[in-house]
Amino acid sequence: MATRFADFLESIATKIRSLTVDRFARGIRLALAGTVAGTLALIALVFLIVSVFRAVSVPLTVEGAYAAFGGLFILAGVLVWLKRKPKDDND
Repeated sequence: MATRFADFLESIATKIRSLTVDRFARGIRLALAGTVAGTLALIALVFLIVSVFRAVSVPLTVEGAYAAFGGLFILAGVLVWLKRKPKDDND
């Protein structure tokens, strides 16, 4: 009798843990993996930009590389500005 009651309590505790703690732990694990992947991607992007800048600065000099990157950023800004959603006159 006592063994069955102990097994019953253990099965209830296991079911409650699987519904609460295990789901929460899985969510934390996914959030951590996403944070690590995002950080690594950001670092890789920074290294890529620096390496492209250095590669461009060899034939163009450093000033030319700054001018080329500045022109690209201005062009990207103009394209984003043109794609913005203008406000209605009623707003």
